[in-house]
Amino acid sequence: MLELTMASVSEADAGATAGMQMADAPSEPGGVLRVGRDRAVCRLATPDDWLFVSRVHLEFLCAPDGSWQVTWLRGSHADPSSEVRLTLLGHQPSPLPYGGTAKLPHGGSGELVIYDRTGPRSVNVGFYHEA
Repeated sequence: MLELTMASVSEADAGATAGMQMADAPSEPGGVLRVGRDRAVCRLATPDDWLFVSRVHLEFLCAPDGSWQVTWLRGSHADPSSEVRLTLLGHQPSPLPYGGTAKLPHGGSGELVIYDRTGPRSVNVGFYHEA
């Protein structure tokens, strides 16, 4: 099972957890959870006017062996208006490249943060992958 929590944070409400969303999916091959602005395909959706987040920004995909990976999907622009950092429990944050993929550890937890390059806003996506 992969569990996600998401909070959209702007400078005005930094530190607040109001509006937190949650989603989960069993660790079955082909399972998918998406984060972005498009509510039709994303289980966790950001505010519509947060254009630094793509329609479908992050995709969590379950592999045939039950492991999970996350991909920052490339959008229609060559240069994104955000940056994404991945933090695994006990490790320093590291950038997730635009179009890049990272494996999530079994029984591990961490956070992905989508930062707006033009202002003090972020989308914080916490994850926990049950062992």
